[in-house]
Amino acid sequence: MLAAVLYGQEDLRLEQVNDPQPQPGEVVIEVEVATTCGTDLKVWRRGGHAKMLRPPTLFGHEAAGRIVALGSEVTGWKMGDRVVANNSAPCMDCFFCQRREYSLCQNLIFNNGTFAQYQKIPAQIVRHNLLPIPEGLPPAIAALTEPFACVLHGVLRSGLKEKQESGLSPHVVVIGDGAIGLMFVAAMALQQTQVTLFGGSESRLELGRRFGAQQTYSHRHIDSIPARVQDLTQGMGADIVIEATGIPAVWETAIACGRPGAVINLFGGCPKDTAISVNTERLHYSELTLKGVFHNTPAIVRQSLATLAKRELPYELLINDQRPLTELEPVFQGMKARQILKAAIAP
Repeated sequence: MLAAVLYGQEDLRLEQVNDPQPQPGEVVIEVEVATTCGTDLKVWRRGGHAKMLRPPTLFGHEAAGRIVALGSEVTGWKMGDRVVANNSAPCMDCFFCQRREYSLCQNLIFNNGTFAQYQKIPAQIVRHNLLPIPEGLPPAIAALTEPFACVLHGVLRSGLKEKQESGLSPHVVVIGDGAIGLMFVAAMALQQTQVTLFGGSESRLELGRRFGAQQTYSHRHIDSIPARVQDLTQGMGADIVIEATGIPAVWETAIACGRPGAVINLFGGCPKDTAISVNTERLHYSELTLKGVFHNTPAIVRQSLATLAKRELPYELLINDQRPLTELEPVFQGMKARQILKAAIAP
């Protein structure tokens, strides 16, 4: 089969590799649509990922397809089932899984290789994170299950529910107008929350408004993001700040946008071995909560697919390009130039 193999920094090659064969507990899907992701872009540009993969490796982690092969010991599935497989699954047995902190699982298994004609799904993912696609849901929207699950996990970890239950109407600031930032806007808007989005693309900011952002600002047209947030909040700062760029300097900007008592969700993954500076006086006396948030959990993966299936928002607008697998390299070049938000790749 034809598949994309990542060899290193901006070194992505299309190669003929052996068709996958399922082992006990595994399934093989025929990929109908694979979507590109900001994480894919970062991995391609950096040449690796601290958790998900190490080159050389099959590449891509968002897809929807149909089961075309079943390994022994697989139950509950049949040939032809339309499915979406999360790119990981926890073991359910380790120290963290016993505490239901599944995204911290010590044996978290990752699976890559969606940019291909076929993909093998490991038994651990088949058991815990292989889901049927609801009738009528387009495959490109179903393929968004994994990134949207990460976002919903981020919303949960940001303490939104607790702030709403206290009778507040939290002001949320999202910094970053990539697909993840826009999904955060959508997820927060579904919770009837006031959201302000900061980014650098007028077209993406417009999309943010369509997803429910009350205010949008280009960082290119203002002197200071924290100062603008102060202006919008009567000098207090935001209740919740979501950082969705993965740039260390923007992590520091996000911290500066929070009010006393704020939760700062440092969601965007930064390059390995980078660091930030934090004003200890402000962190201490303002009782800031800085949270690193990573990945998703099986329950939230299911919530993600169910939410997407409701079609309450135009999620299809996140996908602004469609290409065959043979044009994958130009897609990443277009993402690097911020011309492509997400692309649907047809093997």
